[in-house]
Amino acid sequence: MAYETIKYEVAEQILTITLNRPDKLNAFNATMQQELIDAFDKADKDDDVRAIIVTGEGRGFCAGADLSSGANTFDRDARRGPVKRNADGSVDYSDPQVRDGGGQVTLRIFKCLKP
Repeated sequence: MAYETIKYEVAEQILTITLNRPDKLNAFNATMQQELIDAFDKADKDDDVRAIIVTGEGRGFCAGADLSSGANTFDRDARRGPVKRNADGSVDYSDPQVRDGGGQVTLRIFKCLKP
């Protein structure tokens, strides 16, 4: 996977993941979510990576969620299509795709095999 919103650099067995949207103060978006999860997956499979550092490009680490999508920023249906629903119409929260993006990244970091 080619990364658009992060940098992935390994030197001396240390992986540095850099959030790379300095013009937006590295605000978190769906692309960054997917790339961070992929980067941690890749790191877990790489025996040359012994530790991971996450940092931000520019003057801010991460401004939080990128709100430039306006009202659709937190509307999963508008961004990815309808969520799985139960027979009564309520959201099926057992579906991992329903979880918020930041939560998915946090869980992936928690499950990472590298310090």
